[in-house]
Amino acid sequence: MNSFDWLSHMGIPQVDNFDIVEVKFKGGRKEYFRNVDYLTLHTGDPVVVDVPNGHHIGYVSLQGELVRLQMQKRKVRNDDNITRIYRVANQKDMEKWEEARNREIPTLYRCKQIVEEYKLQMKMSDVEYQADNSKATFYYSAEDRVDFRELIKALAGEFKIRVEMRQISLRQEAGRLGGIGVCGRELCCSTWLVDFKNVTTSAARYQNLSLNPGKLSGQCGRLKCCLNYELDTYMDAIKDIPQVDKPLQTESGPVKLQKTDIFRRLMWFSYNNDNDWHSISCDRVREIQALNEKGIKVFNLQVDKSTDLEDLAAQSTRELELLDKKFAKKKKKKKPRTKPQGEAQADNSGSKPAQQTRSASPKSQSPRSQGQKPQNRQNQPAGNPQQAKAQDGKTGGRPEQKEGGDNRRRKSRNRPRPAQNQNAGPKQENQNPAPKGENQGNKSGEGKRRFPPRRNQGPNNGGNE
Repeated sequence: MNSFDWLSHMGIPQVDNFDIVEVKFKGGRKEYFRNVDYLTLHTGDPVVVDVPNGHHIGYVSLQGELVRLQMQKRKVRNDDNITRIYRVANQKDMEKWEEARNREIPTLYRCKQIVEEYKLQMKMSDVEYQADNSKATFYYSAEDRVDFRELIKALAGEFKIRVEMRQISLRQEAGRLGGIGVCGRELCCSTWLVDFKNVTTSAARYQNLSLNPGKLSGQCGRLKCCLNYELDTYMDAIKDIPQVDKPLQTESGPVKLQKTDIFRRLMWFSYNNDNDWHSISCDRVREIQALNEKGIKVFNLQVDKSTDLEDLAAQSTRELELLDKKFAKKKKKKKPRTKPQGEAQADNSGSKPAQQTRSASPKSQSPRSQGQKPQNRQNQPAGNPQQAKAQDGKTGGRPEQKEGGDNRRRKSRNRPRPAQNQNAGPKQENQNPAPKGENQGNKSGEGKRRFPPRRNQGPNNGGNE
């Protein structure tokens, strides 16, 4: 009792497995064979199959119900013309087939030489030896019909083998040779694509592709097969796009269609073929076309009348104002600056030489006119210099500031400059401390000296010059 009888005896339902297997040969060629012996096969197993006048070796590419669908797609009938699978290829079969394949490249080179000798307008693409080494199939491509009767006799006498000539298209030639496409993957025609559909330039137009033959052509020199892959999606999306056969009429002039984004449903127009393109929706294009058919010209692509444009501009202005108010930063009010106590003391204690020069009314009282070094201590008493030094050491080099000093200084700044110079002349003269030598010479009650000595001359301790 075999396994099938045992399953039927146990009452287990049997699965009706499709007994035809798809086998792949060199160059992506696929054919169908019947598994009459119910061999346990897996994808990729080498099998020995029955071919006319001998046997050949191929690899299992598909089996099961998917094979039935592929046969329906390729319109292959399930009849007696489908040959059988002999067995799974063993080591001896593989070695014999390897010897036959090693003859393919030398045979192809020699065949090209014979074709040149006969001056035939044909291109030899590939040679395939049968596994039993009894037949060789020569694949060629040509634009016109070629008389190759003399060529077959020459090839049969040269290689001592039965010769078959088969013409293929440029797409099939690229599939047999193989290669890498611009997408970075192996060519579709050499991996999975079996039937080649017609590809036209209209497929590129519908997809808004540039009609550049260098970019649209594949390695076979024909239009790429992948141009048909997304064509149905573009055809469905283009149904709702309005057809613009003539320019749209506006008060600013006619506008012409430059570009259409099918999926975003946007259309770009330009005035007098300018570089500035204006995008509008497809619904807006239909509205303009309906108005143009009635003989009405719209103001521009966005609005129908000029009043609408003014309303649109006012609305955009209001929106900008609202955005400015939203993101504007509140300005902080500047508080009046109040000087700290230490800074006020520094202002009253030490004044710059420029202030001394400016406060002195007569030009003869300027210390710089006679070359005398400016004195930084204006409020220092002119009595004993040693006491002044001691007092500076206690207060950190600055005299103590009395209360209300800052207010007096502010009042003096507000006074007009001429009055300040008249009143400040004698006071400034009393506030400026005298040099050490001058103080020692004036103790005897002699006249006060108003001018300091010159730089190249020492002070006169005896009195006036």
